[in-house]
Amino acid sequence: MTNDAATPLQIGPHTVWPPVVLAPMAGITNAPFRTLCREFSGGKGLFVSEMITTRALVERDAKTMRLIHFDGTEKPRSIQLYGVDPVTVGKAVRMIVDEDLADHIDLNFGCPVPKVTRKGGGSALPYKRNLLRSILREAVGNAGSLPVTIKMRKGIDDDHITFLDAGRIAVEEGVTAVALHGRTAAQHYGGTADWEAIARLKEAVPEIPVLGNGDIWSADDAVRMMRETGCDGVVVGRGCLGRPWLFGDLVTAFEGGDAFTAPTLREVARVMLRHATLLGEWLESEERGVIDFRKHVAWYTKGFSIGSDMRKKLAITSSLDELDAHLSELDLDQSWPVGADGPRGRTSGRNRVVLPDGWLDDPYDCAAVGADAELDTSGG
Repeated sequence: MTNDAATPLQIGPHTVWPPVVLAPMAGITNAPFRTLCREFSGGKGLFVSEMITTRALVERDAKTMRLIHFDGTEKPRSIQLYGVDPVTVGKAVRMIVDEDLADHIDLNFGCPVPKVTRKGGGSALPYKRNLLRSILREAVGNAGSLPVTIKMRKGIDDDHITFLDAGRIAVEEGVTAVALHGRTAAQHYGGTADWEAIARLKEAVPEIPVLGNGDIWSADDAVRMMRETGCDGVVVGRGCLGRPWLFGDLVTAFEGGDAFTAPTLREVARVMLRHATLLGEWLESEERGVIDFRKHVAWYTKGFSIGSDMRKKLAITSSLDELDAHLSELDLDQSWPVGADGPRGRTSGRNRVVLPDGWLDDPYDCAAVGADAELDTSGG
């Protein structure tokens, strides 16, 4: 399936083709993983950093300064910022501009995890319309020529839907593009993404590009979402966990060409070693890199016949040689498993969203939100 009707995505001065964006994912979309995805796509698409908290950036937290590192091949350099206090957000954006730290800024209004929503951040924040407007005004006002985009959810829950209001506010405040995950915060990652909401947002904000996110597990899903919703591009998150080659498949789907061939376990193992190696180089410690890689093992090996004992061994490796030795013991000629292209990552819903006291009392009053609501660590 190819999408002959798709056109390049314009994010300010940046032309993105195909119109595919790697979603920021905490602890996942660091420089090594972005490198892998770009290698498979041939450098095509847009790849966004994991979440950077504005307070930590302004305070020059050491971990945060490492997370915002881009290598020379990343163009454009995209940073996702999380913030709750407009003043702190404005300072962070100004710092990015003054120090030439990025070429594009995305703002996080979609994260549903409790430690974020209990502070009024992430997917909780758009409910406070005036606070959202203030943050966007500070961000856009300090961004200079850098494009500012936002990523959000439908709302807090089915009784507190915010995406249409948030979309209009974004347009009014000069945001360049909006991305919508078709779930509420209460759904977390459970149930089915509401693609119809993406279509409604596209109708509501025709002035700027709208990107769709949610339940894109294959390149065909991406093409279908664009056809069904009329959105201008797609944001791929959990679908690429343990599958960075999905971005090569996406390029093929949008450009045509030879049909994508799913990798054998041998090819997957080669990517796993490359991923772990890149992490070690980035963290300046082979052991730390391999340990950080452990969380990816289950995603890479999903569906393959490996055995529980070997899975445990792979999940506790601490050196590249050990990882390579374990992988070499597998039946590496296995074909890609049937069904392994389906959902991966977290799929459960939470139902209850943790919010600040009285958060839902007034959708406009935001007097209780200030600098103390900022998180002090980046990466989710």
